[in-house]
Amino acid sequence: RPYLFSNTIAPAAVGGVVEVMNILAGENQFLQQLQSNTKLFRTEMKKAGFEISGHDTCPIAPVMLYDARIAAQFAEKMMAQSIYVIAFSYPVVPKDKARIRVQLSAGHTTEDVERAIKGFT
Repeated sequence: RPYLFSNTIAPAAVGGVVEVMNILAGENQFLQQLQSNTKLFRTEMKKAGFEISGHDTCPIAPVMLYDARIAAQFAEKMMAQSIYVIAFSYPVVPKDKARIRVQLSAGHTTEDVERAIKGFT
């Protein structure tokens, strides 16, 4: 009876995964752009004095601000500049570990990343 409550994956989801795998296997320009964006953002933000949590090659870059109010205000100011970032604070993250989460992608241009850095600095 273990099959009684099992579900299959929707064909559209499988098709999407297959297409992504084909793209990743055939071209690495997206991966190279993502790695370049990640390195640029993390390097320049650290030079500007920000603490960026996580591994240096991770495109999810938590900018540590520690204070929940400051993180929320900072994120609002970034949004006003059309730079989409999210502030996280307790209870989503530990108390006094508030941060702004920046998610880099291969879809961002170098200019986009530089604009985001400028928004922080």
